[in-house]
Amino acid sequence: MCLFAVCGQPGRRRRYPAGFVRVFCLIFLLLGATVLPGCVTRIQTEEKLRDLEFTVLDKEDVPEELKERISEARADPFWMTYADQGSLYIARGYGKRETSGYSVTVKELCETENAILIRTDLLGPGNGEETEDADTYPYVVVQTEDIGKEVVFE
Repeated sequence: MCLFAVCGQPGRRRRYPAGFVRVFCLIFLLLGATVLPGCVTRIQTEEKLRDLEFTVLDKEDVPEELKERISEARADPFWMTYADQGSLYIARGYGKRETSGYSVTVKELCETENAILIRTDLLGPGNGEETEDADTYPYVVVQTEDIGKEVVFE
């Protein structure tokens, strides 16, 4: 079998009718509009079952393995969990900041039917607060009971 019969002659461009191109583009756009949104996973906010008790850990109380992971990831925003001996550690970092005075607060930590939901906020330096020009990496680590559910960060 001749390769040219299958692929056409080398150096020649194949011309397609204008209607074919329009139909092809329309099919491509429809597929993109229906398939691509399915690639994004986001658990819808569900009804809260209960608030979870938690402790905000000082940096020296964070397990060593988690400290190492945070140290590697701290330059960029991060979301991570670490489970050990019945405890779940949830860490949320906001990446590099060029001044001091930032802190992270935990607004909510609760259990829903399918997940643990955590909401945090980054607080910047207050008005009139003295800051230093230095790279900082604000993050928070909370410890709670490990109930075997996925953690959703909001």
